[in-house]
Amino acid sequence: MAAKKRKAKKAARKAKRAPARTAKRSAKKAKRPARKAAKRPAKKAKAAARKAPARKAKPAAKKKKQIVGEGDYAASRAFLKDQSGFVEKNKAAIPAMGKEAEKALEGPEGDSLRDAEATAAARSRDTF
Repeated sequence: MAAKKRKAKKAARKAKRAPARTAKRSAKKAKRPARKAAKRPAKKAKAAARKAPARKAKPAAKKKKQIVGEGDYAASRAFLKDQSGFVEKNKAAIPAMGKEAEKALEGPEGDSLRDAEATAAARSRDTF
């Protein structure tokens, strides 16, 4: 029974305070739109200032990640491009270059050229 009396007293207190609370709340609600309207532009300006960082200069050329392993694709492409460019530029001179190389091998510097070829082949994984 004591519990019922406590609940009744609590309910009476709430009823007494209810009109005061609602009056305070309605007064706060009436003030809120005016406050929010005054604060919003300032908040938006601050938020815009925070969100817009200074622009950084973009690098001239973005470096792509090289794929290295069994084959470096970028290096392979560059090598093939250089080779085809050389052939296009020197189409007429290539047979003469071959004859010059043959004469050099048969001449006095042939031994040193063959030695250089042997040392290069020794470092290579491929066997000729």
